[in-house]
Amino acid sequence: MTDWKSVEAADCAVPADRPMDDLVRELSRALADPDPLVRDGAPYAVLATWIARGAIGTSRRLELGNEMATRFTDPRVEARTFAPLVLDMLVAAGDFKASWVDAFEHWYPAEQDLRGHDETLGWLHAVAHGADLLATFGRHPEVAPVRMLDLAAARLTAPTDHVYDQMEDDRLARAIARVLTRTDLSERDAVGWLDPIADGFGADRISTPVPAHISNCLRTLRLLYILADRGVRPTSELPAEPLHHRDAVKSGIATVLDRIVRR
Repeated sequence: MTDWKSVEAADCAVPADRPMDDLVRELSRALADPDPLVRDGAPYAVLATWIARGAIGTSRRLELGNEMATRFTDPRVEARTFAPLVLDMLVAAGDFKASWVDAFEHWYPAEQDLRGHDETLGWLHAVAHGADLLATFGRHPEVAPVRMLDLAAARLTAPTDHVYDQMEDDRLARAIARVLTRTDLSERDAVGWLDPIADGFGADRISTPVPAHISNCLRTLRLLYILADRGVRPTSELPAEPLHHRDAVKSGIATVLDRIVRR
C-alpha cells in the first residue's frame, strides 16, 4: 500500500518506483474504501491533484471514469457516493463520455441512502456529491441543460424518509442555479422542470409532520430563489453570475412554493 500521506506531503509528486496504472488502480480502490480516513483522506487529495495537473494519461483517465460510472451500481453506499466526486474531477479537467451522464442519470434520483454522514463510514453525501456533478454536467456543452434540470426535479420528488441534514439542500440548490446560468436555455426550459414538482406536491394537503421529501424540496427551492435573485458564484473567488431568465425563474419558484404551502 502506497503511503499516500507522504505523497501528499511531497506536493503530490508522482512516485518514480511504481507504474502510473498501478497507482491509479490503488487510488481508485481507496476512493471506495469503507474507512473514511482512507476514502476521504490523502488518496482523495492526491487523485484530485494528479487529475488537475494532467499527470494521468488521457486513456487512463477515461478508464477511471468508466470505473466510476460502473460504481454507481456498487452494493456499498460509500462506493456509490464517492463516484460522482471522481467523475466531477475528470469532467472539470476536460474528460467526457456520454455514457457517464447516462449512468449518473440512472443512479441519482434512485439512490435510497441519503445520509449526509455516518458514524462509522464518515461522509456519504449522495445528494451533495451528486449535486456537484449535476452542476458540472449541466454546464458541459455536450449535455443539454434541461436534462440536468429534469434530473434535479426527479431527485427532489423522489420519496424518502430522510430529511437533509448536512446542507444537501444548499448544495443541490447551488447546482441547479449553476445550470440555470446557461444562456442557451429557453425561458420555457428554465422553468419547465418545476412542473413535475408542482404537480407532485401541489395536489393534496400536507400532513403533519411534513413529509421529509416535501421539506427537502421546500428548503432547496427557497435557497434557489435567493440565488436567482442575487446570482451564483462559480467559486468563492469569482463574482456571482446571473441566472438566465432570472425573473421567470423567480416567478416560477414562487408559484410552486405558494402552491405547496397552501395545499
